[in-house]
Amino acid sequence: QVQLVESGGGLVQAGGSLRLSCAASGRTFSSYAMGWFRQAPEKEREFVAAITGSGSTTYLADSVKGRFTISRDNAKNTVYLQMNSLKPEDTAVYYCAATTRWSTTLRHYDYWGQGTQVTVSS
Repeated sequence: QVQLVESGGGLVQAGGSLRLSCAASGRTFSSYAMGWFRQAPEKEREFVAAITGSGSTTYLADSVKGRFTISRDNAKNTVYLQMNSLKPEDTAVYYCAATTRWSTTLRHYDYWGQGTQVTVSS
């Protein structure tokens, strides 16, 4: 069982930056690949970024490549999403999730956090 708690969301102007954190419980954090997803109002939840258990491999959605970075610190049981050059269309609730697979597919993720709101003003 893994419990996930996101933090770091907020209101930022377009062009600004935020860093989201996701703290995980449990002793086996490094055995899970971690992902970030987001859901804007009246839209489906979508993949943003993923990172392998070791942190050696990452994958980003095309919409955030060059602006967002995913990383993790297994000693702290935490995964991060650094978001730069934010745009109004990045406004959404951001969720972290854990999976024993390597996937960008929402249904492959077994554990989810409660989400943190990111609002980007123009």
